[in-house]
Amino acid sequence: MSKPLAERMRPLSLDDYVGQQHLVGEGAVLRQMIDAGRISSFILWGPPGVGKTTLAQIIASKLETPFYTLSAVTSGVKDVRDVIERAKNNRFFNSASPILFIDEIHRFSKSQQDSLLGAVERGIVTLIGATTENPSFEVIRPLLSRCQLYVLKSLDKADLLALLDRAVTQDEYLKQRKIKLEETDALLRYSGGDARKLLNILELVVEADANEECVITNEIVVNRLQTNPLAYDKDGEMHYDIISAFIKSIRGSDPDAALYWMARMIEGGEDPEFIARRLVISASEDIGLANPNAMLIANAAFDAVMKIGWPEGRIPLAEAAVYLATSPKSNSAYLGINKALELVRQTGNQPVPLHLRNAPTKLMAELGYSDGYKYSHDYPGHFVQQQFMPDELQTTRIWQPQHSASEEKLYQNMVACWGERFK
Repeated sequence: MSKPLAERMRPLSLDDYVGQQHLVGEGAVLRQMIDAGRISSFILWGPPGVGKTTLAQIIASKLETPFYTLSAVTSGVKDVRDVIERAKNNRFFNSASPILFIDEIHRFSKSQQDSLLGAVERGIVTLIGATTENPSFEVIRPLLSRCQLYVLKSLDKADLLALLDRAVTQDEYLKQRKIKLEETDALLRYSGGDARKLLNILELVVEADANEECVITNEIVVNRLQTNPLAYDKDGEMHYDIISAFIKSIRGSDPDAALYWMARMIEGGEDPEFIARRLVISASEDIGLANPNAMLIANAAFDAVMKIGWPEGRIPLAEAAVYLATSPKSNSAYLGINKALELVRQTGNQPVPLHLRNAPTKLMAELGYSDGYKYSHDYPGHFVQQQFMPDELQTTRIWQPQHSASEEKLYQNMVACWGERFK
């Protein structure tokens, strides 16, 4: 038994392939191309362990065409050109183009990806790329435009259970062990929809059991693993997906979801400073003037984490997350600065009105700098109406108050000061 279980169980045909029925099920797009014997270049995007490499190998076998593999981790431009040259020499008249499978294509540099363009465009090779990262960020536009993009999904519970059943009933080694899957929740939870991880965990649990009959329960799986191998890559796609879910949960006033996504990040080993920084951003962007204390709480949490570190730092972070999620929301300051920036881009460098300019020299005073400026604190209520915007924009409104108790007070103060301008 030299090969690991995941490799022994790798399917050789679409009939044995688990999951991705939206791509390879009856009548699905990839299935139709494969059955027709002709495929175009495409990129498979999905999380680890969902069958990207397996699918490429099945396609090559079904089409009976030369199949070349490159790993973006170990291959350079020279390797790409060598493979393309070999593919060119192995191309027979009117036959399907050789398939070039590139695993982790997102790790290819721009020059490496550029070296593929000509061969893909002329049909010297049919490119199948596999990536766990968003291709729109990691694959150059000219190459992406020459390929179809197919998204693979994490395997669902039914897929994973089917895979487990197949492993214990069809694998030559496991069949001899009399394996009883009494409970499967822990196996499924720890796998995170990753077939390879699921089979690796199953193999680990079975090999650690010396009994003739191997009974698998949730408790046994947890004890064997010791740690929770969560699917979380601090530098990968899931990093951005989870922080997005965290921020949107705060914005959507769901403290339970905010705490859940924070826990996912903490368990996955996320940098606490990153979490704290996102809380400060959320406090200003999503809570804003509806509750100015949110910024104070978020900043205090950031400072506390920097002072006390892990694991205690999780407590002030949780306090801030709950406070922000349960606070009233306003993005009027966020919208206001964006509108102001757009106005500046459209109108250019408008001159500062003379009365708003400083006059530190006699010449400037003679030119009218600061002439007519009214010092607000010299007037009742510390306010007096005067022009502060450039001449061409003096009637332009930028900040639009929103409906919250705190912001309503600010709005009413502006109405009292400016009258019709703010009504």
